Amino acid sequence: MLREDRETRSIDARIERHLAERVDGEQHWMARKSLYETGFALVSYVLPQDVKERLDEEMAALIDAQSIRRDMRFAQTGNSPRKMRNVSAADIHQHNGPVRELYDSAALRGALSAVAGEDVLTCPYAPEHYVITHLERPGDTHGWHWDDYSFGVIYVAEVPDVELGGFVQTVPNTVWDKTNPRVFQNLVDNPIVSYSLRPGDMYLLRTDTTLHRVHPVETGGRRTIVNMAFAAARDLSKEIDHETMEELFHV
Repeated sequence: MLREDRETRSIDARIERHLAERVDGEQHWMARKSLYETGFALVSYVLPQDVKERLDEEMAALIDAQSIRRDMRFAQTGNSPRKMRNVSAADIHQHNGPVRELYDSAALRGALSAVAGEDVLTCPYAPEHYVITHLERPGDTHGWHWDDYSFGVIYVAEVPDVELGGFVQTVPNTVWDKTNPRVFQNLVDNPIVSYSLRPGDMYLLRTDTTLHRVHPVETGGRRTIVNMAFAAARDLSKEIDHETMEELFHV
């Protein structure tokens, strides 16, 4: 009985059961269409409510206990700002709670693969696995950037009303040249798409080909998310320098 209770309570088991009972192929197909057309897909439907609640609790506790204030700019992304509090992958890993369980869930990767139309794989670089980010001060933002790996999965625990900022903006089908990022030129040459979100939402991004940012929050706005990086097979043979991540977390 105890073993059965543990299996029932594990996040992987809960997601697997939820997918079997509540999710159908049409939901995956609609999300896949969105990802293909825009580089963005809302995939909130793959997580049951009790899993979301467990994530919310751990994220709030880690922000209170272990978050560090950052205020930086990165040349590789056109000197775009990072103004936030965050909790590193190492601290999340050591805590060994729901966020780590979610990232390691085979059921989650299977659902994401159904949306992506290809295998969604564990990122080969552990400091990229997950990071909790909290925006709380006016002007806090995760500025315009691309990521090294193909997929980002972002779970939203807390997000303000759209009038207070904190919404996601993307420029799909763009390319990151780290030596000449041309962020502003990409913004001028291409349409910017904006997405409002609600607490409990989760979205999948093609982060290597979608320029993206979080719009700065206004006074009273708070945004708390965990970002998880996943790889495609093509990423495993890339030479990646991880410079921005290493500078951000001093890994």
